[in-house]
Amino acid sequence: MQSVFEPAGFWIRFGASLIDGIVIFLIVLLFSLIFNFPVDNDSWQSGLLEFLYALSLPLFWYGYTVGKRLCGIRIARVDGEKLHIGNMLLRIVVAGLFYALTIGIGFLVSVVMVAVREDKRAIHDFVAGTCVTYNPPERS
Repeated sequence: MQSVFEPAGFWIRFGASLIDGIVIFLIVLLFSLIFNFPVDNDSWQSGLLEFLYALSLPLFWYGYTVGKRLCGIRIARVDGEKLHIGNMLLRIVVAGLFYALTIGIGFLVSVVMVAVREDKRAIHDFVAGTCVTYNPPERS
């Protein structure tokens, strides 16, 4: 099993997040046109689509989202095993709650961690046992 650590830094992760934001917006726009719901961040429909995108795509696509794939990075477990739903739920739900409860301070700490730590892991990476890496997945 290969090491998963060729860590992706702040700017490449930021770029992937911007691309994912555009993709999510387009998905929400398409669904809102089809199912006639509001296109805003406050609607539960938008939140659900964003959650499903962030949860399911990395699980079924070797740790990639569209943005991460285009930037050549992916989410991986630090032990090199295959991502599972528990990792992604911890990454998204627990970390999201932590960031909300700390009124964004936890998020800012994560940004600094990715910028300065050698392993480039954020709080949500530690919570979920994941990292973001340039290494391609092992295909079995």
